[in-house]
Amino acid sequence: MKRTPARRKARELAKHLRAERPDYAYLKQVFRHLREELGVEVERAPKKLPHVPTEQEIRSFYNAVWNARRGQDVVMIKTLLYTGVRVSELVSIRIGDVDLDRCRMRIEQGKGKKDRYVPFPASFKETLALHIHAQKQAGASHLFESSWKKPYSDRGVRKILARYATAAGIQAPISPHQLRHFLFTWLKTQGIDDALIQPYSGHATRQSLEIYSHIALADAQQAYDHVIGHYPV
Repeated sequence: MKRTPARRKARELAKHLRAERPDYAYLKQVFRHLREELGVEVERAPKKLPHVPTEQEIRSFYNAVWNARRGQDVVMIKTLLYTGVRVSELVSIRIGDVDLDRCRMRIEQGKGKKDRYVPFPASFKETLALHIHAQKQAGASHLFESSWKKPYSDRGVRKILARYATAAGIQAPISPHQLRHFLFTWLKTQGIDDALIQPYSGHATRQSLEIYSHIALADAQQAYDHVIGHYPV
């Protein structure tokens, strides 16, 4: 049996649905129930476990960063290592988003269009304060800006990390997301429960993990502060 072209079938369905004045959420529910009625299974690509750098690789990587003596790179990479923010979130952080007194940064409109705070260790506060002072003196508005006084791009940050991975002799590339995986994997090995990691990781709450939405940031930061002193960097 020959199928009706998808675009034409969409037009036919639209005639029936237009009177409902549908929005995205309504259409999503309609098509979910339609799949159930037709017995259509959603084909999902098999999930692969992300590559997580070893502690030795992280130490070698950071040593390459430190040996280069590029101040902004040191602060940027430590921010990625300590907070686990996504690269798109990192390049959007403004100077005013950093709370040095409470040792946390505000992430506005992260993945899922959600705001959240991420902690950083008190030992990082002075370095961060000096960097912020230098940025203000240069007239910057973002925490990290290029020599052209513009926020870094995702690609620009990735190129910086790749350069240091090569300098460290690490075969596999080091990406911002791998530094994120390393932090959260390391926190797990220190015995911190998922429910205490989620408030600052920015992961979406799943039905089986509804407890996440009831955990206060203060509790999450207390657990983070308790173990971060043993972090390899």
